[in-house]
Amino acid sequence: MRCAWLRFHAVLALSLFVLGLSASHAAGWPRQVVDSRGTHTLESKPLRIVSTSVTLTGSLLAIDAPVIASGATSPNNRFADDQGFLRQWGKVAKHRHVSRLYIGEASAEAVAAQMPDLILVSATGGDSALALYDQFSAIAPTLVINYDDKSWQALLTQLGEITGQEKQAQARIDEFSTQLAAVKQKITLPPQPVSALVYNRAAHSANLWTKDSAQGQLLAQLGFTLATLPDGLNASQSQGKRHDIVQLGGENLAAGLNGEALFLFANDDKDATALEANPLLSHLSAVKNQRVYALGSETFRLDFYSATLLLQRFATLFG
Repeated sequence: MRCAWLRFHAVLALSLFVLGLSASHAAGWPRQVVDSRGTHTLESKPLRIVSTSVTLTGSLLAIDAPVIASGATSPNNRFADDQGFLRQWGKVAKHRHVSRLYIGEASAEAVAAQMPDLILVSATGGDSALALYDQFSAIAPTLVINYDDKSWQALLTQLGEITGQEKQAQARIDEFSTQLAAVKQKITLPPQPVSALVYNRAAHSANLWTKDSAQGQLLAQLGFTLATLPDGLNASQSQGKRHDIVQLGGENLAAGLNGEALFLFANDDKDATALEANPLLSHLSAVKNQRVYALGSETFRLDFYSATLLLQRFATLFG
């Protein structure tokens, strides 16, 4: 009887072991993932993700990744809520009890206090904490993510693979694609090509979105054509060799805004009015023909949430 009992438990233990291996294999862990610095191995599905970038946090929330804390920007302005989280996903973060790590300057101590099993850092931009990469890597596996050279959908796919949330990422992309197809069918495009930018009315300058930017790629998906910069224009890339924006200022501002329509991302109607009132821009075709469109402060960074709001805005403007 005792031998039979031992055999039963030995078989049971072996079965559970095999099932455990199968489950682990089915889940795809460990897995290799790719970031801006190469290929890395993640041993298990992350359960406590810290995002040091507000740009990445919205996409993590959209795919239901277990993000527990995020870096923040200055709070209580047209871009951010009282936590310093971007307004398009601030309520989602609050509902999921996402903690604020810090405002502005990154802190390795604040990250360590969260006991993360994965840390995400943006490669470029004002919210990049790349300077602390070595300190972060001593705390937990740390990945550097480029968002300036891809659509928000491609970023969502990458984050889905990293976090094991591939199905959720694809579901969000499919949901948006359905909405985009409906809006594209509904709208009548203004004269082409167009310029997409963020206008700084105080400095009389602009950041022009390139075709590589998430904003530029979304416009292309809707059927818009981005204007090409004039040859020889003395413009510059900015913020850590970014691929998504070109800085325009001074005499280059008017020359660079050569689209038949101007789309002002991260801007409101007051910004559009200020641009139209700028005497240095009064000769522009878009200004003379009243084709300057403010797309809303929520479009400062594109993710599932802000891209959805953007579709609604285009449907209102051109539907």
